[in-house]
Amino acid sequence: MTDEVLVTVEASGLRRVMGVSMLAVIGATLLYVAVATPPSMGWLVFLLVVGLGALWLAVRMWQATEHQIELTERELRCTDGTVIARVEDIQTIDRGFFAFKPSNGFLIRTATPGSRIWMPGLWWRAGRRIGIGGVTPGSHSKAMSEILAAMIAQRSL
Repeated sequence: MTDEVLVTVEASGLRRVMGVSMLAVIGATLLYVAVATPPSMGWLVFLLVVGLGALWLAVRMWQATEHQIELTERELRCTDGTVIARVEDIQTIDRGFFAFKPSNGFLIRTATPGSRIWMPGLWWRAGRRIGIGGVTPGSHSKAMSEILAAMIAQRSL
């Protein structure tokens, strides 16, 4: 077993800019509506909270999509140093149309639960479920999921 990177998934520049821009425009528009034509107090608070939340999410997505997801023979990891999952811990991969997965991505179920982490536009983990994808190209995610599926199939033989 080596630590050689088999395949990577990363957000392309255009997808990254488009995703962050859409969130920033939504946030700015909501804040503009709240300031330009203040509605009742309840709606004003709602617009301000959702607008600031969208701007915060745009910043988090920009930071998260700087990184890549790498698959080695032993682990699935992020280039920020986070180990997403160990290959021997992965039980199933779901690439189905109706799976609760990120856009252009796939869902992994592991044997042991992990901490909750969310890297908007790149990956998330909630317990035993891990979602890979978002603003990543579908071809990269598909290649990674197929290699992972082959590794799991080979392990069960």
